[in-house]
Amino acid sequence: MITDRPNHEHYPEWWRQHGPERIAVYTSEERSFISGLLPEEAIKMSGVELMQILYQRLGGELLQSILANNVVMPSPARQKTDGSWIKHSRTVGINVRTIGNFYNVVKYALTLPAHIDCIHLLPIWEAGVVASLYGMASRRINPEFFSTELVVQFPQFNTVEKQLKLTIDFLHALGKKVGMDVIPHTDRYSEIVLANPDFFEWLHRDGLRITDHSLGVAGQAEMAILGWLRMNGPATAGDISNIWPLLSQERFFRELEENARLEILFGKANNSDGRRERRISLVDHLYRLGLEPVPATMAPPYRGLKVDDAPDALTIDEAGREWRDYRIIHPQEMSRVFGPLARFRLYGRKDNNANWEIDFDAPRSEVFEYVNLFYAEQQAKFGFDFMRGDMSHVQMRPGGVPSDPHPDYYDLLASVKRHIQQSTPYFAYFAESFLAPDNYMAYGNEVDHLEASLAEVTLGNLQSFATDEVGFHAELRRYLDIAATRQVAPAFSIITGDKDDPRFDKFYLHGNVARLFFGLFMPDLPAYYSLGFEQRDIHPYPAPNEFYTKLYVFQLSEGPKATNGPYRWGRNTDQFFLFDRLHCYFEAIKSQLSGHPVNWLIYPDATGQRQYCAWQINKHIFVVNFGRQSAFQLRIPINLVDGYRAIWTTKVAVPEVKLEVSDQYLTVEQLGAGEGIIITL
Repeated sequence: MITDRPNHEHYPEWWRQHGPERIAVYTSEERSFISGLLPEEAIKMSGVELMQILYQRLGGELLQSILANNVVMPSPARQKTDGSWIKHSRTVGINVRTIGNFYNVVKYALTLPAHIDCIHLLPIWEAGVVASLYGMASRRINPEFFSTELVVQFPQFNTVEKQLKLTIDFLHALGKKVGMDVIPHTDRYSEIVLANPDFFEWLHRDGLRITDHSLGVAGQAEMAILGWLRMNGPATAGDISNIWPLLSQERFFRELEENARLEILFGKANNSDGRRERRISLVDHLYRLGLEPVPATMAPPYRGLKVDDAPDALTIDEAGREWRDYRIIHPQEMSRVFGPLARFRLYGRKDNNANWEIDFDAPRSEVFEYVNLFYAEQQAKFGFDFMRGDMSHVQMRPGGVPSDPHPDYYDLLASVKRHIQQSTPYFAYFAESFLAPDNYMAYGNEVDHLEASLAEVTLGNLQSFATDEVGFHAELRRYLDIAATRQVAPAFSIITGDKDDPRFDKFYLHGNVARLFFGLFMPDLPAYYSLGFEQRDIHPYPAPNEFYTKLYVFQLSEGPKATNGPYRWGRNTDQFFLFDRLHCYFEAIKSQLSGHPVNWLIYPDATGQRQYCAWQINKHIFVVNFGRQSAFQLRIPINLVDGYRAIWTTKVAVPEVKLEVSDQYLTVEQLGAGEGIIITL
């Protein structure tokens, strides 16, 4: 028998019966999303069916204008005068690799209600070592996100760039704001590094020793690249004599426009294989000379590297090259070295970098300008509404945040945001920072740093706790204080792509509905979750790697993080339908909540002893139990002299919630583990 909440096996038959009606409710604008449509099934939808739905939802004229590229769809945030709107947003993060291509993002968006108003696209640039999305190999859009289905359906969208622009136009038409990742580093041997060596820091390694890390090593790298070019000739057709006059450091790296340098070094933009072969050859040349970009680091003290001589710190690649990991000489608890990544050299160095000291009083304006212009061009070309800043927590000044940060050169991510806001005032900044204790992941106080960096929202770290842990309640209480008193708002992060990993299954064994309940009905904090959570299975034991979106940030064919084949959605239709029911109820009452302040009745308990909290918005009281056990006799300090009209609960098919009313208290007799209730006055 197929019920209103079918299991995964029976879902296809249920959808055949109920899907047409659910789609009709959506296209008639009675509901802002296709209720009951599993995301897994949405991305299987044919392009023809998608266009039929969009035609009915958007209207034929607008649809045709978008497809004919006759209209630039304005941003849903266009009336805003700054980026503060994102403090009240609810965002879903999408690793496009898990769903195949940009066109599938539009299909997935049909499952998102209007109150999930932001879509964060994880990095969309051409990927580098192990195909890591966060290691940009070039400034080009990742060709793996190209949809063959779309170009067959509409031949005019014959490049991945055109397909991305169309995707964002559709998302804007559907009311979604779209964010891009802004990354303050690249793949260590990216085209960006090799075409602009002086924008990065370099070292010379001889076996287990760093023999030179002075500023002059960048110049040695430039000369080595020119020497390789003399030996191998230009990638483009023609005689080496045609470019011989350009083969000086000043002419080639300072005067020649970057796109011309890239074409000479690596070839035409559309020749991915040829560019990769040339880059591998150049990297081999630099390797044999012992020249390497300095790898990126995280957390104090950030600076001071040595070669890691541990046996497991040695990697031998397919060509027999021996690569070494690096370690920080005087590490602290969170110190990390990211071997595949290189960070832009944004400032000068003291004493020719003899002691690895950064001169923050000597910003390199040309490097800031280079990064600013690139992301501004991407924003203008594709229409992004906000940025998610990667590694926003990085603050390397040992003295902490200065009292008067430079408006242009304090922080690279702040500089990008400020630059884009000159033409797009509503452009917002969602930071990746975990609000760690002072001097733990960054020098000084992270909130001070985020405010100096102009971030409106930061990710926070609630995704790193189970909901019954003391840390979850302590951080939630602290985040509410920060949001009320500071310029940056911590997010109520339900799950992130980084935590959809077998190592962190324990955080999501219970409390998932409670997380979404709070994320929807608590407007004081913005909310964030990642694609896949809707159907995510409960994993008492690790599932196969293909069920975790984190393991598709890179592409490994061997080892404990290897994946074989595409991402596999969970089969948890119970969770999906509970979430779906929550979204429908929120949509039904959101007009009664909008514009009304939150009145806290019971704050989250920072000690974690009490695991429920309660608040009121207009004529609705919300109570949620984050605990793993039922809570009894919940005394809520409110006088319900006029009684109450209705009770809604996240539970399905449970006994009626019993309340007792007195002059001072509303007492909930019992609230189940992970249950949320709404009392309408």
